Amino acid sequence: MDLQKENQHAILIGAGIMSATLAIFLKELEPGINIDIYERLPAVAAESSDGWNNAGTGHSAFCELNYTPENDDGSIDISKALKIAASFETSKQFWSTLVQQNKLGNPNAFIHSVPHMSFVWGKENVDYLKKRHEALTKFTLFKGMKYSEDNTELAAWMPLIMQGRDEKEQHAATRMEIGTDINFGALTEAMLKYLGKLDGVNVYTRHEVKDIVKQQDGRWKVTVEDFLMEEKRRVTADFIFIGAGGGTLSLLEKSDIEEARGYGGFPISGQWLRCTNEAVIAKHNAKVYGKASVGAPPMSVPHLDTRVIDGKKELLFGPYAGFSTKFLKNGSYLDLPLSIELDNIFPMLSAGWHNLPLTKYLVQQVTQSDKDRLEALQEYYPEADGKDWELAIAGQRVQVIKKDKEEGGVLEFGTEVVNAADGTLSALLGASPGASTAVSIMLDVLKKCFPQNMETDKWQSVLKTLIPAYGKSLADNDQLAAEQRERSKKLLLL
Repeated sequence: MDLQKENQHAILIGAGIMSATLAIFLKELEPGINIDIYERLPAVAAESSDGWNNAGTGHSAFCELNYTPENDDGSIDISKALKIAASFETSKQFWSTLVQQNKLGNPNAFIHSVPHMSFVWGKENVDYLKKRHEALTKFTLFKGMKYSEDNTELAAWMPLIMQGRDEKEQHAATRMEIGTDINFGALTEAMLKYLGKLDGVNVYTRHEVKDIVKQQDGRWKVTVEDFLMEEKRRVTADFIFIGAGGGTLSLLEKSDIEEARGYGGFPISGQWLRCTNEAVIAKHNAKVYGKASVGAPPMSVPHLDTRVIDGKKELLFGPYAGFSTKFLKNGSYLDLPLSIELDNIFPMLSAGWHNLPLTKYLVQQVTQSDKDRLEALQEYYPEADGKDWELAIAGQRVQVIKKDKEEGGVLEFGTEVVNAADGTLSALLGASPGASTAVSIMLDVLKKCFPQNMETDKWQSVLKTLIPAYGKSLADNDQLAAEQRERSKKLLLL
């Protein structure tokens, strides 16, 4: 698709971090474009981007062990970690520029420095973590990562976690001081507040997109229901982005594009234990990630997390996974059954058959009692008192199921972008590390949907202004990585 024509109209579905990021890119690259953003809820960023609905971890692969699996030969695969770390630095560059240009307000409203740590116990896990540390610290993006097996040092790093542990057992942890905690809800709100002031940008809440149909002229006819006026209207768009979280799949199916055939979704819900004791909250200052249980999805990797939400320090543990047929936290129990079609039923059944450990894990999670959840917490915080914790509902995620020639269907953990061949429609499916890498994901959308524009000097110049190291690899350039991290540190007040 070519955006150089006059009066181009883009519709972005879902007022979360993805749509907000793409909208800023489009408006900076083509100031004359008209953009409508439709959100079904009464407020923006109220689903997956909300501060309570995700871990708030600036996913940079510093602490997430599921990004660095161990190979059969004992070596550590760090390829995904390098990609995610570089993507997060791209996000920080973008946010830093927006702060520098006075488009986001005070960064303290959405981002804070919180050390990122990985913690394990037992000889086998300690050996793994040591090898992981050695593999990662060969690269610029992970320089400065500390490793320790010393219980005294570990107690200084994370007193709650080390209190009451058997000193004869082997423990180990890594620590990155430059980790971050992010309130993606507050960040999204700030981005949309800026966008709402621009000519040609409209943000509609309480508006739900019901249908999208490709017309003969190549444009899209979009049916939108206005909940306030209790009426439906039809709008024509040149380009559509579906960034509706769990609601993306049903709209993608309605688009009837060839590239969407065979996709399905598997919903996984989450819960947190939220600390209510201020004295306990004050003693912990880190995001400490452990190893996932067998069969657990990546979003369920256990972690004891320092959060800063709406200016207040919080402490969460979890998330505990669960199963619901809803695709959204504020969705319908009919979401899953209504998503099943002839072209995705076999991939979905096949993926289910090949992921029986996940099914078993989710059944165990759903049937957990308060006592079970407390025992899981006490594996990480041995002296935890159940009176200090309350259960809170986290967000809903839909893992991607796609066709596979060998297995029939596979369950994908992560994000998946589906683009129409002509570039007029793009849809985002999946979950973590999503929000943290939103900038890189939206750059991929631009490359796939607007390849001609992306080659122009105009767009290249704008992108290099927004992202100073655009087109360059921070993983291979020590000086550039150091410069950009220092710039982001100053501008984001980290």
